[in-house]
Amino acid sequence: MRFAVAICYEAGGQMSSHVGSVSRRRFLGLGGAGAAAVVLGTGVLGGESANAFTVKEGNPFTLGVASGDPAPDGFVLWTRLAPDPLAADGKGGMPDKRVKVEYEVATDERFRHIVRRGAAVATPELAHSVHPEIHGLDPGREYFYRFRAGGEISPVGRTKTFPAAGSNPRRLDFAFASCQAWQDGYFTAYDHIAADDLDLVVHLGDYIYEYELTNNKRGVTVPEQVRTEAIDLTRYRLQYSFYKLEEPLQKAHARFPFIHTLDDHEVCNDWAGDTVLMGRNPNPDPAWFAARKAAAFQSFYENLPLRRTQLPSGPNIRLHRRLAFGRLAEFTMIDTRNSRDIQACSYGNGTGRTADCPERFDTGRTILGADQKKWLLDGFSSSRARWQILGNQVPMLETDWDPGPGKDVWVDPWDGYVADRNTILAAVQERDVRNLVVITGDRHQNYAADLKRNFDEPDSPTVASEFVGTSVTSGGNGTDIDDTGRTFLAANPHMKFYNAQRGYVRVNVNRERWHSDFQVLPYVTTPGAPVSTRASFVVEDRRPGVQPA
Repeated sequence: MRFAVAICYEAGGQMSSHVGSVSRRRFLGLGGAGAAAVVLGTGVLGGESANAFTVKEGNPFTLGVASGDPAPDGFVLWTRLAPDPLAADGKGGMPDKRVKVEYEVATDERFRHIVRRGAAVATPELAHSVHPEIHGLDPGREYFYRFRAGGEISPVGRTKTFPAAGSNPRRLDFAFASCQAWQDGYFTAYDHIAADDLDLVVHLGDYIYEYELTNNKRGVTVPEQVRTEAIDLTRYRLQYSFYKLEEPLQKAHARFPFIHTLDDHEVCNDWAGDTVLMGRNPNPDPAWFAARKAAAFQSFYENLPLRRTQLPSGPNIRLHRRLAFGRLAEFTMIDTRNSRDIQACSYGNGTGRTADCPERFDTGRTILGADQKKWLLDGFSSSRARWQILGNQVPMLETDWDPGPGKDVWVDPWDGYVADRNTILAAVQERDVRNLVVITGDRHQNYAADLKRNFDEPDSPTVASEFVGTSVTSGGNGTDIDDTGRTFLAANPHMKFYNAQRGYVRVNVNRERWHSDFQVLPYVTTPGAPVSTRASFVVEDRRPGVQPA
């Protein structure tokens, strides 16, 4: 195996390029100055900038471990120290000082062959989270990692690097999930995800919901500090802690690398750019809402395996990025919240839907923003990937509620931003994108659909495919088919499948075809539900549109 050099500082203060093997006993005793560079998730600090600490009670790794945004030579690791994760001040029971968190990366689960070790600085400013970015590893292989802090060792995580750039992998296996309202049910779907054999998991948003938590159908006594809506930094931190204490979610994070984006509930329901039209705080003061977004984005970063490029700056965060899985596939993650215009037609006069809204066709309106749209279109032209995977928050397909000649649509998703949708889908055809498949969350329903170049032209060609995944829990137990589904299937001929149970989507991609399995659970309001494949659809290479498997 080839090892890239890791720059470290040993006890004498001299720079060393040695990367050695460390036994578990040595790792347990690792401390003080030296051993490795001390890396903060947002930069590099000297060892003197961090402190040792002892946990008086409890385990500092109550929120688990995670990895994310894999590359051919590495990934980002994550943990957050929180011996008292639900402490009312949102600090997780940690002192107001910087703390050194050591980490190791190995090729085996027993850590006999360690290829990276170092230390990251956990700061109170970032809720004692760390995000060390690991580089110089071999492409396309499995690695194991762990952390040490306060005399305690974290659970072991498993992760994988992506294949080498320019390589042509035979297959890619991943799951995508979204929408996990804690109060609506158990996170059993993640037990089934964790038991699978995947390369990664894509989370498409609504990782938390900002709503207050109450003693609900779970029968759990909810602590007082989470019985208010999340608005400030302390409260958002508590919401993440409460969610991340869920064992199935921790298992999935420790098993696979995740790619994350956010949707609306990481901030507040249906927010758009700098504005909230609906929900509990409509039309807020701009300065107040900017402060709320800054708190929401910071806690999002603090609690997930995100790279430095996703570190927010106040009410701004950059989430659009590309991750190439060799030349087989490229994940293009977009952000449909931060740069969008306010929803059209006063957001359906309070309903979210409108049957008569010329404003949604306005060519000056955008869901992406000019810069991100150009970036997306330029990527269509430059990518050499066989499969273009667009990680998207809200449905791109048209979802019409009117089976007759009229149209009655929600204006929060792409139906409210028709010009941007037409521009993107026209570019797919004009720039000869080989296979665009859009994966989407938000709707708490499963769809398989053809994407038309222009949904207002009956003979418009199919240029891409979309799979919308249901929620993990949001909406409760759900049902196979409901009145909404019957309406949608009657009114939208491009929609080939509808289901309203809970679950996730499992995807296998090879050089000839894309295969999606809609994995559903019969219930989520009690634990232990089995999983089954409700339906399967494929997309064939160079043949846009979905077909039954």
